[in-house]
Amino acid sequence: MTAEKVWELLAELVASQKKTDEQLAKTDAQLAKTDAQLAKTDAKLDRIAEMLGGVSNNQGKIAEEFFYNSLKHNPVLAGKQFDSVFRNVVGATRGRQEEYDILLYNGDSIFIIEVKYRVHPQDIQRLIERKGDNFPLLFPEYREFQRYLGLATFSIEDAVLEEALSRGVTVLQRRGDLIETISAAA
Repeated sequence: MTAEKVWELLAELVASQKKTDEQLAKTDAQLAKTDAQLAKTDAKLDRIAEMLGGVSNNQGKIAEEFFYNSLKHNPVLAGKQFDSVFRNVVGATRGRQEEYDILLYNGDSIFIIEVKYRVHPQDIQRLIERKGDNFPLLFPEYREFQRYLGLATFSIEDAVLEEALSRGVTVLQRRGDLIETISAAA
């Protein structure tokens, strides 16, 4: 190969490299714009998620207040009269902690009520296996008490209602301004 041919190939290589550099610069600029747009989109999505989480939390608080106030006014469940109604009770011991939405108490019975705006099947399992099972560990003074479990809700599908009742969970539902209690077979 002649020196002239080498210089010609080298010039083509330099020109090609220059085009590649220009294209990379354009790509970098476009990526910067895309990153900025993604950051804006992420921020909007975070705000929307926060708003929706707030809506969900508000619905839960409304349901909890409704059932608490109703039970405070008339503390009777499954034909049993209760002396005290407590709300948002936290128990903690040895790395375990649970918050109980509503507890009803009399001299020999405890009714543990989990409030959900809308009940899902996993809520039943969580109530029985986690909240129910942890209760005597967190509150040993009530270990010998008759323990009942209940779900209070504004919305429950028929199949989920049947599952709750078949697993011994009493369901409290809103009916107008009142609560309707559907007792599990005792």
